[in-house]
Order: sequence, then C-alpha cells, then structure tokens
Amino acid sequence: MRISRPYSGVSRSGATARTGPHALPLARIKKIMKRSAGDGSGGDGAGARMISGEAPVVFSRACELFVAELTQAAWAATLEGRRRTVHAEDVAAAVRDTDLFDFLVDVVKPRPGDDGVGDG
Repeated sequence: MRISRPYSGVSRSGATARTGPHALPLARIKKIMKRSAGDGSGGDGAGARMISGEAPVVFSRACELFVAELTQAAWAATLEGRRRTVHAEDVAAAVRDTDLFDFLVDVVKPRPGDDGVGDG
C-alpha cells in the first residue's frame, strides 16, 4: 500500500499570504460553505450567516493541495501502467492504494472483474 508523503514546502501562512488569483473561485467556495452549514449536519440548521474573509481562502488552498496530491498519486498509477494519459482507473487505484484517500473508497468504482473478495 502506498503511503502519502507529507506536504512539503507549505508554510503556516501560505494559505493567507497569497495575493494573486486563486485556482478555485472564492465566491463559489463561500456559497458552498454557507449551504453546507445549513444542511442539518450540526448546529441549529439555520446555516452560517457570516463567514470570515480568510475561511474561503484557506478552503481554496486546502482543495488545491488535495487535488494536487490525488493527481500525483493517479499519475504514479498511470506510470505503473506504462501509459501517459491518466484514466479514471488510475484515480481509483490512487484512492485504493493511498491511506490518505480511504474516505473516498466507497465513491470510486471497483476494478473490472474485482468481486470484492480478497486475493487469498
């Protein structure tokens, strides 16, 4: 099983020190945060009325790091298959083989011919 490496080169202030354009739209992140806070998954269900200006920036950076890590793991699976194009099966292999992505195991499709029974 492949173990994820720690995120290197990320400073504590790295998420808020960015002044340039963000890879993900902050307004959309803020909208998702407001909607998610009101879905009854905690609190009184009224939703978040106010979200600080830094919160969407931090979530944006966290999403960027997550996508980068998943992409690198999928690329490693692509190279193991001796291909140069990342396929859905490579992403699924990255999720299966990396402990960091265990929470996604139920989301990805199983390998063709994989009946869920152990190898032996």
